[in-house]
Amino acid sequence: MGRKNKRIGKGRVSRIGSYAIASSITDPACVSCTTFNILAPIYKRLNHEDSSHRESDVKDYWLNRNRQILDWLLCERSSIICLQEFWVGNQELVSIYDKRLADAGYINFKLARTNNRGDGLLTAVHKDYFRVISHQDLLFNDFGDRVAQLLHVELIAPSQCRNNNVRQEILIVNTHLLFPHDSSLCLERLRQVYKILQYVESYQKENKLNPLPILLCGDWNGSKRGHVYKFLRSQGFVSSYDTAHQYSDGDAHKWVSHRNHRGNICGVDFIWLLNPNRYRKLLQTSWSAAVFGMFKYQLRRALLTEDDAFAFLKADTDGDYISYAGFYEALRQLNLIGHCNGLSVEEIKDLWEQADVDRDGVLNYKEYKLRIWNAPWSGKNSDKASDDIWDDVVNGTEETIGFSVKNAVLFPTEVEKGIWPEDYSLSDHARLTVVFSPSDWHGISTENVCDGDRFMLWGQAGLLKIVVSKKNL
Repeated sequence: MGRKNKRIGKGRVSRIGSYAIASSITDPACVSCTTFNILAPIYKRLNHEDSSHRESDVKDYWLNRNRQILDWLLCERSSIICLQEFWVGNQELVSIYDKRLADAGYINFKLARTNNRGDGLLTAVHKDYFRVISHQDLLFNDFGDRVAQLLHVELIAPSQCRNNNVRQEILIVNTHLLFPHDSSLCLERLRQVYKILQYVESYQKENKLNPLPILLCGDWNGSKRGHVYKFLRSQGFVSSYDTAHQYSDGDAHKWVSHRNHRGNICGVDFIWLLNPNRYRKLLQTSWSAAVFGMFKYQLRRALLTEDDAFAFLKADTDGDYISYAGFYEALRQLNLIGHCNGLSVEEIKDLWEQADVDRDGVLNYKEYKLRIWNAPWSGKNSDKASDDIWDDVVNGTEETIGFSVKNAVLFPTEVEKGIWPEDYSLSDHARLTVVFSPSDWHGISTENVCDGDRFMLWGQAGLLKIVVSKKNL
């Protein structure tokens, strides 16, 4: 492959721009995905001292910049393109993208944000690689007027699957989460991810689908240090870029993908992958753990130790326990309720039920440690099978396609070293492209691998783990 692809150091690949993965993208046995927040002209400031002066006021500026963006996208020719902050409110720009993408062989789907915000999403899949089975629009109808797109596609390009009968279908999500202008909006952003996963789960059940690979693409407006990242990891998703570069969850400083209007740089653009063989926790369990993680974060910001936090939550109760009233008051003081983006009454009750393990109406110190202070974030094995699931089995034994991450690159290349180049002007986000190599995965069998009242999953390497009891199917 030459020196350009020689590995240097831990998981690093020497590259020259996006051309370094061109050979992977053009490999007919691979599929590629690009996500890019292209910065809508209605938001791009031409003068940082005068925020009212926007690029949308100068046609030559926004037209030339978007032509350059299209040139890059069509040069790279990813089989999946997910764009955020697409200016759906300008018909001339929409027509340019429609024509050039269609001429290049793409099928395009657009979705505007609610309440006429002006921008939205564009998802394009190349017809040489995919047949579109269905596309769905998800409207959050929330504070930020955010939306998401779901595409159910079938891979029609040649793959490395050993069995031609393997189902080669994928679920693709494109979204742009709320920007956390203040800490109260972090919960709303987490709720948006929860809604997406609920919708995907419902879509699979309504259409009686066995587990399929899921790609979540977009601008998540949060870094690897945040609650959204931890929530998705607890659901079995992996960051494709970090996987390609062998980065751990703690390597948040290794790369960046965005410089915001405040001048801060961080990594917020992700292509998340969930393979059908991945271990998953119950969605509501992960959601509760994520909210309790935010709860603990606020307690630690107040410089409370484990024991001090328990005393704070006990409030004025006489016994060594936390009452529901004390729990509710703590949520209020920590700004998790009491405003339009706070927890609802139903969500508070669900959290309380998750924490009150023995159902005696109060939280003792052991329950507090288990559910609040040491809230389980990771997707590691739990001692209780009832907390863990695989998606429902529909038709006994079935094989489906899975993906391994072959390569990933951010452009401009400086961002891969945690540096934002001052001469980069295409957007305030970097472009992320990931190349995946399809392979077949054996599904769950209800016929040949039963052991008592629990099922096992078989993959290419044989038995992976016991995953679920019959009562959950």
